[in-house]
Amino acid sequence: MGSETLHAPRERLKRKTLTLHHAIVSLIEELEATDWYQQRADDCEDEALSEILLHNMREEMEHASMVLEWMRRNSADWDSMLRTYLFTDAPITEIEEEDTAGGGGEGGSGDAPTAGFTIGTLKKNG
Repeated sequence: MGSETLHAPRERLKRKTLTLHHAIVSLIEELEATDWYQQRADDCEDEALSEILLHNMREEMEHASMVLEWMRRNSADWDSMLRTYLFTDAPITEIEEEDTAGGGGEGGSGDAPTAGFTIGTLKKNG
């Protein structure tokens, strides 16, 4: 799998980059396992085994969530993106348009991450 290999010489990568790479590869593996268990559970004709497979799927979701949270805590870029898009109710593409409209291009204006829409300033003029 391409995600398992480094795309630059190991000795040229920062330690933090390598550590984040380990997390990303682990996240990919957890997501794949979630998909595999879901498909097997759907295809399984034995109800008891199907429930076990769904239980295993949820365990993989837990593992993926743990890795994602580690990534959020250890990467300012991931933290910003996750705070912008997760646990919101507005249409995702509208959040993206609002976030990038700040003039900073991809990733917003560089200011503190926003979790959705703003109502503008509350300061009185004059």
